Amino acid sequence: MKEAQQFGRLVTAMVTPFDENGELSVERTRRLSEHLVNTGTESIVVSGTTGESPTLRERERMLLIDAVLHAVGDRARVIAGTSTYSTAESVHLSRLAQTEGARGLLLVTPYYNKPSQEGLRRHFGTIAEAVNVPCMLYNVPSRTNVNMLPETVLWLDQNYPNVVGLKEAIGTSDERGRTQVALVLEGRSDGFEVWSGNDQDTLPMMRQGAHGVVSVASHLTGDLIRRMMDHQIVGEEDQAQQLHDRLMPLFEHLFPPTAPEPSPASVKAMLNITGMEVGDLRLPLVGVPEGYRNRLQVLLVDYNLVPTRATREGVTIPATT
Repeated sequence: MKEAQQFGRLVTAMVTPFDENGELSVERTRRLSEHLVNTGTESIVVSGTTGESPTLRERERMLLIDAVLHAVGDRARVIAGTSTYSTAESVHLSRLAQTEGARGLLLVTPYYNKPSQEGLRRHFGTIAEAVNVPCMLYNVPSRTNVNMLPETVLWLDQNYPNVVGLKEAIGTSDERGRTQVALVLEGRSDGFEVWSGNDQDTLPMMRQGAHGVVSVASHLTGDLIRRMMDHQIVGEEDQAQQLHDRLMPLFEHLFPPTAPEPSPASVKAMLNITGMEVGDLRLPLVGVPEGYRNRLQVLLVDYNLVPTRATREGVTIPATT
């Protein structure tokens, strides 16, 4: 049986903290990773899409793994994003990450070159054969312009013991997405798990049988997301729905079309507003406009994530649950 559950239900796709000069900040990385673990994160993904992986140098990728490992120890697993649109480069990065101590790999579908399903099978199979650590596949058609079909996922599951799960970000707002998720859940091997790749889809996908979420919002509200999932697990669907509804404004402000810039622009802005300094973004990504940043600050007050006049005077207003 595959042991995908070792990654836990709440996995955070961590932003990459930079300093004032746009260089990787080890100190800020350690502080942020400790915060994530303290608010419910069970595994941390470094150098993923949210971590601005296309802009990271090879040495920075390895420094991220090392910094998080030293900060969290055995309290969380470190998963490295190592897949690019080059299979050879992906194998190289994956082997390096394994040597550096990563406990798992997140492998996104190749972007830009639009491989066929056979190309995807060969790409992921080649990476899986090159390493010994568990691999989580990542399907995100909106970013890569290629959709990994259920039969491809299930073929990789059946043929590679260390392919243990799927981060699925196709979306569940339409029947096509829900059907694709259902087909994987119905055909998977024992121990193979599925995580939502979109925060807003976490609860709907868990109701289909998904294990959890690879989250961006957990940078800010990991404790509430964990509570939502815990309610769902024990059958308290009304309580889970209430928390889902409570969190939806935050989810929506993290990503387009509500957000004017793609992730991680909004989450980085919000972390900086709360005092968890993570720096700016690297080009070609840019930060959110000042007007939108002001909207984010108002939103964070509603979640008790920034001090208001009342909290500065010692009166804490609890967030609605």
